[in-house]
Amino acid sequence: MVKIDGNPFSPCNMNPHLSYKRSVLDAATVDSALCPKGQASIQSSYDPYRVVKVLKRAGRRGSNRWITIPFAQAINEIANGGRLFSHVRGEEKRAVTGLKEIWALRDAKLASAMANDIKVIMSKKTAEEKKTAVEEFKAKHKNSLHTLIDPDHPDLGPRNNQLVFVWGRLKAGRGDLISRFTKDAFGSVNAHGHTTVCQGSLYFTGKAMSEQYVDGKWSGGKKFFWQADQQGSEFIIFVGVNPFEANVGPTFRAQRITDGLVSGRLKYVVIDPRLSRTAALAWKWLPNKPGTEAAIALGMIRWVIDNKRFDERYLRNANRAAASADKEPTWCNASWLVRLDKEGKPGGFLRASGVGLAPKESRKTSDGKGTYEFDPFVVSVNGRFIPFDPNDGKNPVEGDLLVDSEVGGVRVKSGLQLLYEQAAAHTIEDWAEISGLKVGDLVDLAREFTSHGKKAAAEIHRGVSQHTNGFYNCTAWLSLNLLIGNYDWKGGMAQASTYDHFGGRAGKPFPIGRMHPGKITNFGISIIRHDMKYEDTTLFSGYPARRPWYPLASDIYQEIVPSAGDAYPYPIKALFIYMGTPVYSLPAGHTNIEILTDVKKIPLIVANDITIGETSMYADYIFPDQANLERWEFAGSHPSIIWKVQPIRQPAIATPNETVKVFGQEMPCSLEGLLLGLAEKLGLPGFGPGGLGEKRDLLRAEDLYLPMVANVAFGERADGSDAVPEADDRESEMFLKARRHLPKTVFDPQRWQNIVGEKWWRKVVYVLNRGGRFDEFANGYDAEQLKNKHGTLINLYQEKTATIKNSMTGKPFPGVATYLPASADVLGRPVADAGYDLTLITHREITHTKSRTISNYWLLTVLPEGIFTISKSDAQRLGFKNGDRVKVLSASNPEGVWDLKNGHKKPMIGKVTVIEGIRPGVVSFSLGHGHWAYGASDVVINGKRIRGDKRRALGIHANAAMRIDPVLKNTCLSDMTGASAVFYDTKVKLVKV
Repeated sequence: MVKIDGNPFSPCNMNPHLSYKRSVLDAATVDSALCPKGQASIQSSYDPYRVVKVLKRAGRRGSNRWITIPFAQAINEIANGGRLFSHVRGEEKRAVTGLKEIWALRDAKLASAMANDIKVIMSKKTAEEKKTAVEEFKAKHKNSLHTLIDPDHPDLGPRNNQLVFVWGRLKAGRGDLISRFTKDAFGSVNAHGHTTVCQGSLYFTGKAMSEQYVDGKWSGGKKFFWQADQQGSEFIIFVGVNPFEANVGPTFRAQRITDGLVSGRLKYVVIDPRLSRTAALAWKWLPNKPGTEAAIALGMIRWVIDNKRFDERYLRNANRAAASADKEPTWCNASWLVRLDKEGKPGGFLRASGVGLAPKESRKTSDGKGTYEFDPFVVSVNGRFIPFDPNDGKNPVEGDLLVDSEVGGVRVKSGLQLLYEQAAAHTIEDWAEISGLKVGDLVDLAREFTSHGKKAAAEIHRGVSQHTNGFYNCTAWLSLNLLIGNYDWKGGMAQASTYDHFGGRAGKPFPIGRMHPGKITNFGISIIRHDMKYEDTTLFSGYPARRPWYPLASDIYQEIVPSAGDAYPYPIKALFIYMGTPVYSLPAGHTNIEILTDVKKIPLIVANDITIGETSMYADYIFPDQANLERWEFAGSHPSIIWKVQPIRQPAIATPNETVKVFGQEMPCSLEGLLLGLAEKLGLPGFGPGGLGEKRDLLRAEDLYLPMVANVAFGERADGSDAVPEADDRESEMFLKARRHLPKTVFDPQRWQNIVGEKWWRKVVYVLNRGGRFDEFANGYDAEQLKNKHGTLINLYQEKTATIKNSMTGKPFPGVATYLPASADVLGRPVADAGYDLTLITHREITHTKSRTISNYWLLTVLPEGIFTISKSDAQRLGFKNGDRVKVLSASNPEGVWDLKNGHKKPMIGKVTVIEGIRPGVVSFSLGHGHWAYGASDVVINGKRIRGDKRRALGIHANAAMRIDPVLKNTCLSDMTGASAVFYDTKVKLVKV
């Protein structure tokens, strides 16, 4: 492989993208855009520091002393355990628990029964009731209590949960295989991603705002977010977003934004403390104080409501029928009435039966298998209180918007009234002062934002999300979008739309979720305590909890290793890490190192990585993985892409990794080889002969991935009427010739055809030839609306959020956008570090990602050390000049170092770049440099020293300066509602070296 280009069939790479009907032979001559990181990724495959055989540590964790061992030996040791490190001083007698012993609960029927009985325990309201329910559980399952972590706390679940699988960057396909292995076959609840290190609070704000009232409860919220439709917008506010350099921006969004500027269609604003390349072309650049993003939005909301510039017609729609009558694709609960308690604090929505307006009704559940009680919601209509059903598609209900009243002795306010009161808590002048901006700019933004109908959008990302107040920052900006009703409209807010690969839709040829014989029900409390209320568990013992619980979030990356270190809610036995480096990527990631080096806290660590990285260097075993050009993945989409897509990554080159044998099949050593090898050794259900059903085997990766391709080829209609065409003879010939360089361990055409069958084979070829499936360019819009719609209720007021208590304070979370000052610890107390006068933030350059591009020397040639920037005024005040070397210090890292716990410390030192384009009082560093592993330092393998490349160690990586939470002491600051790991709320000082 010498060069790669973008895919012209994909809207990510070409505007407009090629018709999916076009011959792939013609498309081969079309050049398409690719960002520098994509082009340079070739060098990841040919990195001289790649791991190609299984490594086992030969010294203490972190010592970087390794031996190579056979794949089969490693699988056997991990499965069976024993004195695996008797060759390491101090561990001669240490016995490691193998996966066979951890896999304690194996009976699918018993697991299902226990899971149901645990629900009964958790439904009990008092401690005494729970205690009784626990004793009843123990009596019923007395012969199986040995399978539990703690029989006195059965809601912790089985010992299976002591296997924790964590990943960094992961896409579908591989993600489905990990879930199948960890959750459905091994029966552990602990399979967790990295969401909160990216933009967790944005994802979980989206989840809260997309919750639907179904079968008498709020459920179905999607872990997702909305972004602006750059193709059709006339005005965009980018807050904490840099689409010219990051966030699926350079190839997709940058060209659409530029086209909009050149044509005069688009005007945009950037709100960010740093003048990015995106901001350089903006109508306005507003350098706000970090952490005040909600203040800006609330100031704008106040102006919009005070000046009646909101879309009243949209906001009054209280149910589906009202939205349909107005030809609106979505509706919101701005007019729904919320109950206030005796202190005047809002809680849940008013229900009709509670004030005598209408009785409760018994209704069938949506699956038709049971019943539930429906209690109508209430709105005010011209001062009269009217009960209604939000999902009623026949009887339109439109409510009054700004309501502060009383009904049946109950004080109530509408959702919009509650939002307005938060916005009116300060004058616009006050909001401007809080955010460090000018009043005139806030007014200009609000006026312009409401001057384009639906073709305006406020788009947010990590710069808004990764604060201790990130959830409410995000809620405020998404609520501002609701005021103009721009969701699902051309130029407004869009959601991602993908072709279903998993077979969950009707008619799909391969329903993967149902193709798992012997599937085990996983249950219990996760190590990160997600999606669960602290009060519902048997661990509840008042406030604060030992560590935070996150009932509104999942994939809480910063909690995994520290929770294992604290053995809360239980100790773990084995940690698997795939393509993840929490040590390098997390704020205060150095806190993970002390735990990872302690074999008592985490007895077994297995990493799957392409190199020895900053976290995998602390593993017991490293299994080699495949780089991006060598592996399968279903890449999904991005919310700024308005078309339905499903890019499919597939092997383009052979991997240098050793070949291993699993289930009698030869395959490259990789993630798939590791999981299949362990599944074979353990005898896990859903793998091996008959693993996908009576007549379908799961022996190698393609057995799972090719049926997924067939599902994409089938399309979305149950009758198959939108299936792709079959590849003709010329395309089929090209498909084979294009892969003739691949070994049979990677590509065996006859075997591939046998997997999907003759009926689907040529359709699979058609999809793979085009790198996935992509809807036609003309199908982006349905007149003035987006074709691919959210199409349902969006919560301006979040009842579910408002009725959940913070596990550390015992107080309910606010249910509407509000301003909470940053930064704060887990108890909500301000973190003010006197003597530290600069706020530390990060930014992204187009030439680097967070941790995996340091091996790409083409990129290093362009940017060898990263960018470390301060303002001219700060430089003059501190006596710095351009190019000076400075160390970053913070209250929780006054030494300014990464302590690697192996006798080495890496100082956080970087060269200063002095610029005008950053807010005074703020210092920013670019991500991706300053490595101490990943080929940057020496390692010893089989007694031979392999010298590190010092180019990879250049520059600063200042995450270790980011604030440790003063209560938890081993974790970064976190957003208690949306769970974000906090990057932008640390005060630091710089010292010249």
